Amino acid sequence: MSSVKLSGVRKSFGAVEVIKGVDLDIKAKEFVVFVGPSGCGKSTLLRMIAGLEAITDGDLEIGGARMNDVDPSRRGIAMVFQTYALYPHMTVRQNMGFALRFAKVSKAEIDRQVTAAARILALEPLLDRYPKQLSGGQRQRVAIGRAIVRDPQVFLFDEPLSNLDAELRVHMRIEIARLHKELQTTVIYVTHDQVEAMTLADKIVVLRDGAIEQTGRPLDLYDDPANQFVAGFIGSPKMNFIAADVVETGHGAIRVELLLPGGGRLALPVSGPAPAIGDRVTIGIRPEHFGEPGAGDTDVSFQVDVAEHLGSTSYVYVNTANGEPLIIEREEQRREDVDQLVVSISAAKSYLFDGAGQRIR
Repeated sequence: MSSVKLSGVRKSFGAVEVIKGVDLDIKAKEFVVFVGPSGCGKSTLLRMIAGLEAITDGDLEIGGARMNDVDPSRRGIAMVFQTYALYPHMTVRQNMGFALRFAKVSKAEIDRQVTAAARILALEPLLDRYPKQLSGGQRQRVAIGRAIVRDPQVFLFDEPLSNLDAELRVHMRIEIARLHKELQTTVIYVTHDQVEAMTLADKIVVLRDGAIEQTGRPLDLYDDPANQFVAGFIGSPKMNFIAADVVETGHGAIRVELLLPGGGRLALPVSGPAPAIGDRVTIGIRPEHFGEPGAGDTDVSFQVDVAEHLGSTSYVYVNTANGEPLIIEREEQRREDVDQLVVSISAAKSYLFDGAGQRIR
């Protein structure tokens, strides 16, 4: 198990800088997930750690040793790709042992390590099959097994579940979490799926445009986002955002008028300089934080668009004046279909962002 440290790491393709000075410490045995929208640089950053992309500037250390110019095969890492990358003419046994054969490991040792990895991943009945005879989930387990036999210091996963159906993704998430617990090794995992990030990670790194927006434990990012981007990206369904105008300031607080049908006002304390009267701000409310009528600081009535009933909960999609839908979570016993829904908004369960998207409460 090794730690991984990135210090001022940058990557440019010609004049285009895609990784913009990343600083990150990953502890040994930690499960770290890179998340962010498409094109944010998360896969590029992973490939730089693997040695598949050169580092333009900055330093990469694995286990305390500088790795910028070290060959990928000598970095003590193993990578699992989105596309499995199995050799179609080789059996499962041969695919899993290929790297060891290439490294001139004895046949007895290869057999021992392949058998041990197959046992961990429940692949023993499949060792003599070819990739075309396997399901998507089985192929992914073979790809993971091929990484395990190398006994790496760091596992790298590049969106390994994106090609699987929803039910299989859930199963494989559990398998990967169990595997990390059993092997006790360092894992760096790339995904665009917030559910994967929230359920697997010890630490999440949120990226945007090649830079880190926030790093922290999953629930810390959920409960205490640094800015509007992180607040909207972490969580499923995502946080609702409601525009509001500042109508009063003073004594470390502001009063805002919500730009919603029927208005509604909230008094909110702020940290740091308060916005001025007339400034446009954004209120953030998670779907589960809308309350019963009269239970919060202001009640708002919405026109219901669609309701999704999911068993223990329902998600009600409502229309707003500017056409931006909001999502309200309700308990399933309230599944009666209505055209209007009245809910309360509480200042204590609301977030506040300034015009630049920075959090001020």
